[in-house]
Amino acid sequence: MPLVTTGELVTRAAAEQSAVPAFNIVTLEHIEAVIAGAESMNTSVVLQVSENAVKFRYGLLLPLARAAVAAAERAAVPVALHLDHVQSDDLLRQAPGAGFSSVMYDASRLPYAENLAATSAAADWAHSQGLWIEAELGEVGGKNGEPPLDAHAPEARTDPAEARAFVAETGVDALAVAIGSAHAMTTRTATLDHDLLKRLAGTLDVPLVLHGSSGVPDAELAAAVAGGITKVNVGTALNIAMTDAIREFLATHPEAVDSRKYLTVGREAMVRAVAGVISVLA
Repeated sequence: MPLVTTGELVTRAAAEQSAVPAFNIVTLEHIEAVIAGAESMNTSVVLQVSENAVKFRYGLLLPLARAAVAAAERAAVPVALHLDHVQSDDLLRQAPGAGFSSVMYDASRLPYAENLAATSAAADWAHSQGLWIEAELGEVGGKNGEPPLDAHAPEARTDPAEARAFVAETGVDALAVAIGSAHAMTTRTATLDHDLLKRLAGTLDVPLVLHGSSGVPDAELAAAVAGGITKVNVGTALNIAMTDAIREFLATHPEAVDSRKYLTVGREAMVRAVAGVISVLA
């Protein structure tokens, strides 16, 4: 079916008090696995391409984006395409022509005033192109000369008042909040600050996004959705599933040289991982 937009999926999820699953893709196998997993659960899904994934692909956005679009158009469930953690303005401007309906613009590395200005400019441009835009706010810097704290540092937390001002001044459509998860976690041991999430949900009038969800246990993730998270980003969990399956296959088949053999088991493991995440969000 035709691509849908991230904005419409998130808006619908917010109305239903549910969450949209969003999975980061790196290879064609990731794309196929995410769509197959979503189809098995009869659920809409967002395919996310990060700036780091673009760098891995020799700095070229279109090859992976076009593969994602082609696969999405043949999917039995609605699929949206999202450009994730964009810091490069040049990459941001490639989004509309590559099939993306949304971007996550990440200026969180900058001092607050610069972050605000850069995000505001990005939001203005994105909206002029019909793009839905997400930003991220952890613990802002600039206080007593301190630099901004990475939104996924263990101690980072999003302040509700600062977040409200940031959303109002930038005009972003959604905000990723720091409530205790972290990127690239390989163990599911994160404990979320649900009291803070409740305050954020009560303060902000835009959808809330959880990054670093691979490290969040099922019960914590379900509670976060019940508490107001409407988009859940997952990346590392797929890479773990794929890598573990391939390692096991090669350990038991040391003679294997046909990449299709081990990529098949890796892809199947990612399908199961996708379905598992979706079952928690349902």
